[in-house]
Amino acid sequence: MKFPQILFVIMLSLLFACHNQKAKTFETLAPKEFAAKIKTTKNPQILDVRTPDEFESEHIENARNINWNSENFAENATLAYDKSKPVFVYCLSGGRSKKASKKLSELGFTNVYELDGGILGWNEEGLSSPSTAPIGMTMNDFNDLLNTDKKVLVDFYAEWCGPCKQMEPSILRMQKEMTDKVVVVRIDVDKNKTLAETLKINQLPTILIYENKAVQNKIIGLTSEENLKKQLQ
Repeated sequence: MKFPQILFVIMLSLLFACHNQKAKTFETLAPKEFAAKIKTTKNPQILDVRTPDEFESEHIENARNINWNSENFAENATLAYDKSKPVFVYCLSGGRSKKASKKLSELGFTNVYELDGGILGWNEEGLSSPSTAPIGMTMNDFNDLLNTDKKVLVDFYAEWCGPCKQMEPSILRMQKEMTDKVVVVRIDVDKNKTLAETLKINQLPTILIYENKAVQNKIIGLTSEENLKKQLQ
């Protein structure tokens, strides 16, 4: 190989290495790994990127709250946390924390750990502090909703969830137009945490379709009104 060719190969290798270095963003950890990492980190920086209301209702011990959806998230995070030390990031189910973790990496934070499945996954693994008082609707309340000879469509959503907002007009229209055949119920997971945890609702939106009190179909993520009606036939 001639010298110019060797030089070209070396330059390509360096560019590829630089690209890989920049592509490195953050590490996503399962709930138990996330908890273990926090435990072995001195004075861990734990960042809850949900809304203040969500944070107030329940959060991981020693976490601080900076709302991902606020206009000055980057500025507040930079002021509140040391970029050279690990930051542990979480939200409700993982959507916001992934975006926030990527942003932190872009801002120069060197060790960013994101909680896979959010606080819903954390609670599902039994890592939350035990609580004797249910938050929102109980399973008995929910079972009462299913006590009908009609099909029941349950829409689990959250106010901050973009796809949930997109589907809201369709759900409300079906709730009004299909009342003779289907009971359509919308349940805010932030206000009904106990029920969401019991039913293992860890992705949003989640649609459950019941018939005779049994789940006939489960739809996760954005879907069309046409598809929902098809599933109800």
